[in-house]
Amino acid sequence: MEDIKKGLENVIALETQITYIDGEKGILEYRGYNVNELSKLSYETVSYLIINGKLPDGNEFESFSNQLKKERAIDDGTVDILKMCNLDIEAIDALRTAISYLSHHDSDLNDHSYEANMRKAVRLIAKFPTIVAAYYRIKNNQEPISPDASLSHGANFLYMLKGEKPDGVEAKLIDLDFILSTEHELNASTFSTRITASVLSDIYSAIITGLSTLKGSLHGGARMEVMKMLDDVSSPENAEQHVLDLIEDNQRIMGFGHRVYKTYDPRARIYKSLARHISEERGDTRWLEIAERIEEVAHRELVEKRGKDIRPNVDFYSAVVYKYLEIPPEFASAIFAIGRVSGWIAHCMEQYADNRVIRPRAKYVGEHGLKVE
Repeated sequence: MEDIKKGLENVIALETQITYIDGEKGILEYRGYNVNELSKLSYETVSYLIINGKLPDGNEFESFSNQLKKERAIDDGTVDILKMCNLDIEAIDALRTAISYLSHHDSDLNDHSYEANMRKAVRLIAKFPTIVAAYYRIKNNQEPISPDASLSHGANFLYMLKGEKPDGVEAKLIDLDFILSTEHELNASTFSTRITASVLSDIYSAIITGLSTLKGSLHGGARMEVMKMLDDVSSPENAEQHVLDLIEDNQRIMGFGHRVYKTYDPRARIYKSLARHISEERGDTRWLEIAERIEEVAHRELVEKRGKDIRPNVDFYSAVVYKYLEIPPEFASAIFAIGRVSGWIAHCMEQYADNRVIRPRAKYVGEHGLKVE
């Protein structure tokens, strides 16, 4: 009898040099570097590392950074497309539509050479923040703001979003958010991206596949759901009953549990530290206190009483950071994608370099031999 792994759990589908995860020990590495080490760097540096397989030297960093800055701007046609979007949708839907439109006008679209794919990669990484920020401005009846080449990738995004240059704390926080979102092995969106690349479709199509998958509430959409939960709880005093009610109703506590990690998600530890830092910087510990109380009750009820390996994942404390950055919940998944696009691109490039069509089989459990009357 075939051994069926629902959800392909623990199935090794391919080899990769991009990411290493030890779910038992809570270790995450990009290209051999622990994510805690990479938190010392800029997003541009980590993006280069993920795609090229090595840290850039000074000249390589400057060249890559300048290429990104030159490609940040979006044309009037893209802005018009964003203005035609339903302003009540999630930002990731608008981002997906804009990327599809941009692909129509990329002269490299159907050139699958390594050089052309690298040019498209730079355009995608550079334009993701501009599109998301432009949609935010349009949604709020404001004109989009042009990129500022004097600012880093993360700081420029916050500038285009809010119309003023971020302070050092905000700029560092969003940079770290992008770094922690960059890559995570064969998660659902990355695997779907590789499937699209494996049939030798263009890299835009692969990235659009990733965006569509990331939106789901059991993937990138979970961050938005955590933000909504924080709003629903509203104060630390309400946290315990909220968690108990979820458990009693057999509902998921958003931001808890992970398919791979059997211990604390290493990214969640970093986000928790970032949330504490900005809460103290702002003199407002409300959101952090709510989250910590939710975590305490969830640990008591699920880990201590029931022995389940369910602890905070990347979405839980990242949602707290987003609350302090005053990011609306409907923008959470799109901002996640700004960081993740570099990882998707790295996987596309790896898939193209040593390709085999990803095509698993299914066990048929239906009827046989039926006749048409």
